[in-house]
Amino acid sequence: MEAAVEARAVARFVRITPRKARRVVELIRGHRAEDAVNLLRFAPQAASEPVLKVLESAMANAEHNLQLGRGTLRVARAYVDEGPTMKRWRARAQGRPGPLEKRTCHITVVVEPSADQPAAGQQRNRRTR
Repeated sequence: MEAAVEARAVARFVRITPRKARRVVELIRGHRAEDAVNLLRFAPQAASEPVLKVLESAMANAEHNLQLGRGTLRVARAYVDEGPTMKRWRARAQGRPGPLEKRTCHITVVVEPSADQPAAGQQRNRRTR
């Protein structure tokens, strides 16, 4: 059985809520990597900036470590896990404290060569006549 050819990148402790980051990650899952970059560049959500950085890092890892071309990559998996929550207090009525939770998340993006493109070192089967 062959080992999967994939490159990944992770951004940990990103100061954005996981719920908001998941909305952005769902936009790019399964797309070609270059199309996903264009989607994120023009997405209005604030979470698109850290997700774009992670995606570009995963693409650079694939280029540098696996010698894969940028045009052949697709987003195989992309997910957001919950990070630690910073608990703070905010002043409320009559001097009482009110809870304030500053959530963080871990963003992971995995890219692999698309099925229609051969990976590095692989050749397509061609019938000879």
